[in-house]
Amino acid sequence: MQIYGDIQSGNCYKVKLLASLLDIDHEWVHVDILAGETQTDAYLLMNPNGKIPLLALDDGRYLWESNAILNYLAADTKFLPGDNYRRAQVLQWQFFE
Repeated sequence: MQIYGDIQSGNCYKVKLLASLLDIDHEWVHVDILAGETQTDAYLLMNPNGKIPLLALDDGRYLWESNAILNYLAADTKFLPGDNYRRAQVLQWQFFE
């Protein structure tokens, strides 16, 4: 699994932090958005919205948008409750953010 991002971005940092808290083996791929690295043809094939962060799964699928990535990584862990109401509270804060 690879995570593409810039550690100075809050949205990228929260993905990196959760991956670390869950001890998820991943490769961090630094992306320089100011140099246009998110607008290359290769990057846009992975993420058509041309933003960071981006999660590249080992099976060739991709996820973008930090909160979608967080929910994917946190599934079946203490960071994303199984109870519908408590999970909705997590989503509530993500939507607010």
